[in-house]
Amino acid sequence: MVRRALILKLFEAFSIQRWNDHIRPVLLCEMDKTAHKMIIAYCLSRYQEDAGHAVDWHNLIRGGIFELLRRVVLSDIKSPVYRKIRATNPEVFHQLSRWVYEQLSESVAGTSFQADLREYLTREDSLDAETNHLLTAAHIFASYWEFRIIKQLHQDDLHVHEIEQGMLRDLEPYLDLPGMRKIMTQAPIAAFIDLAGKLRFQIRWSTTPRVPQTSVLGHSMMVACLTYFFSTEIGACPRRIRNNFFGGLMHDLPESVTRDIISPVKRAVPGLSEIISGIEREMVAAEIHPLLEPAWIEELTYLTENEFTSKILTDGRIKLVSSNEISASFNHDSFNPIDGEIIKIADDLAAYVEAFHSIEAGLNTPTLAQGVQGIREKYRGKTIAGINIGSIYADFA
Repeated sequence: MVRRALILKLFEAFSIQRWNDHIRPVLLCEMDKTAHKMIIAYCLSRYQEDAGHAVDWHNLIRGGIFELLRRVVLSDIKSPVYRKIRATNPEVFHQLSRWVYEQLSESVAGTSFQADLREYLTREDSLDAETNHLLTAAHIFASYWEFRIIKQLHQDDLHVHEIEQGMLRDLEPYLDLPGMRKIMTQAPIAAFIDLAGKLRFQIRWSTTPRVPQTSVLGHSMMVACLTYFFSTEIGACPRRIRNNFFGGLMHDLPESVTRDIISPVKRAVPGLSEIISGIEREMVAAEIHPLLEPAWIEELTYLTENEFTSKILTDGRIKLVSSNEISASFNHDSFNPIDGEIIKIADDLAAYVEAFHSIEAGLNTPTLAQGVQGIREKYRGKTIAGINIGSIYADFA
């Protein structure tokens, strides 16, 4: 079962600063970068499927999350050094990976994915070649996307020019991917990736000081990871795992065009929340859908509309059901299930940890205190969708 130690370990990714030996106009952290990487990986994978290639979505998700956990442990090793160790000293890298697992083993003890994590960290071939190719391509482009921001402040820096040339060379082996060619030639999907990336610049709890600050995009990755943990815990089928992870990752995607409107404001006037949701749908259709391949729109709509409602597809129609009903009767790929209830549990837990961590750091503002108390009371002693969420909050008491 997922416990406090793992949740706080994952949260450390918000404190790992990237490019911290360069002038940066905005905060660039590991959690945000991984979130963007996984959105890019989703796009690359959809293009692969469109081209008739099979994609192992569960492996793709596992690889993204487990690599994030590895980087949390190895945060003091700069990426170029890490890559050089991996390329030139495979035995040392293997020993280092075993050490990483030892550092994480207590946090993941008793979870449904403990054995998968151990295999990922201790076996170089734990991911199939196709999945590794997609994830590496997404990783490199997400880093290049960050670099283009930094580059603006280093126009006369010869070293920065060398970095860019190196990154472009690193991208060349992945131009065999249809999606990467689309991105590099500035097809509309490149604008979608830019739009998703801008969620890094929207700071949550914007009127409340916090340590660390968290962005909408990074928060979404935290939600996606927690949703994956919970999904594996209840034995979700492969399509349910895919929908739940990417539903969590993209649940705030409409905010890329509407900005973050906090829940108290949405509830300030009766009916306002519904009006805002309607406006969001209109703006998403007008500003996001034209950037997507037409065949993807139905799936993205299914993942992001009514994002906290559990549902299935039956006879080509959406049917609203509870997550308990999914587990009992619809836990099969053919029903295309998604657990909005679990995404909501993860969303609240991520918000709770954001507030809890700041309070622990000494920023005990009324807003944060009320947030912690309200969320903890909401879930006190409860088991929802087969998840003993009350016991997780009890860990933080």
